[in-house]
This record gives sequence, structure tokens and C-alpha cells, in this order.
Amino acid sequence: MKKIALIVTIIFTATQIYAQKIGVVDTNYVLSKLPQYKEAENRLNTQVTQWQADLQKLQAEYERKREAFENEKVLLVGDQLKLREKEIVDMETNIRNTIGARFGSNGEVNQLRSNLTKPYQDQIWNAIKTVSTKNNLGIVLDKSNNISVIFLDKKYDYTEAVLNLLGKSLPKGEEVKNEPVKGGRPSNNNKSGKQRNFNSTKQSTPAESGIERRK
Repeated sequence: MKKIALIVTIIFTATQIYAQKIGVVDTNYVLSKLPQYKEAENRLNTQVTQWQADLQKLQAEYERKREAFENEKVLLVGDQLKLREKEIVDMETNIRNTIGARFGSNGEVNQLRSNLTKPYQDQIWNAIKTVSTKNNLGIVLDKSNNISVIFLDKKYDYTEAVLNLLGKSLPKGEEVKNEPVKGGRPSNNNKSGKQRNFNSTKQSTPAESGIERRK
């Protein structure tokens, strides 16, 4: 009986999903057409580059002091030795804390990314919800989200509709630059009524964790 019930449940679920009207949106493409989003992205990358340069300076200074200490410690005694050792340890701790505070999972880079890009992500999410309601879509897939689409009939691609809606809702001077949408890439992920995080889009900061501390 349990097996029969499970089979019935699977068939029912599959039928319900199949009955849903499905749409596809390319959020990466939409984001790329928002001029203000590009400006926010550039500000983020500029700040991250500066923070990386600062960290590299700290690392270089640490390496210089550490090498000098290794060469001279045989000549150091008592408090002088302890002070030099403490200086090296403090610099090492400072580098580790800086990496965590700026490039960690809850660091300044992610916070700044969220502050700069979230308004545009929210605009896209609201536009997708409106388009979904208007077209009675039960499921909306994001073909930017590691989706592999072998074939996509254009009538199921609502990227252009989302762009058009954003063009009407954005303040004057921030209109989207609209271009024809190319056919999609297929998917192995589906999104239903939950908001997704677009932070993966072209926001990867070069070498966020690329500076290694020598132990």
C-alpha cells in the first residue's frame, strides 16, 4: 500500500508540475541592460581593487619584517627579542583580521555588494512577479542560474517582457537599453514563488581570498 501511495503521489506531483505554465527569464541579461547597475558594479570593483592593494601592502610589510627578524633574532635577547616577536605576531593577526573583515563571508565586500546591487535586484524581482501574474505563469526559471537549455521556444522566454516593464518603471534617464533576446540555455533548476539572489552575476571580486598568509 505504501508503494502504491508513493507512486500515486509522484504521478500527481508530476501532473501538477506539467500542468503549470512555465516561463524563462535571463536575469544576467536583464542586469546587463541596467545602466545604473553597471555603475554600481564598477564602484564595487573599484573599492575591492583598492582593498586588495591595501592588503598586499600589509602582506609585503609583514614579509619584510618577518625576514629581518629571522635574520637578526640570534642577536636579540630578553625584552628586545620578545618585542620583535610580538611585532611579527601582531602584524600577522592584523592581516588575518583584515582578510576576514573585508573578504570573509560576512565581510565588507559582500555588504557593499548587497547595498549597491540589491535595489536593482529588487526591481527585477518585482518585474518578474508582475509578468508572471499577467501571463499566468506557475513556474519561472532563470536561465542565468547554471541552467542548460537545449531548446527554448521564444514564446516561453519572458526576458523581453521583463525588460519592457523595467523600462516603463525606471525613472527617466535610467531606462534599460533594450536589445533582442537570444535563445536560451537549458535548465536543471526551477524557481517557483521564492525570490532568488542575483549576487552571483558578474560580481565576483578578483582574488577575494587570493592573498594567503604564510605561517
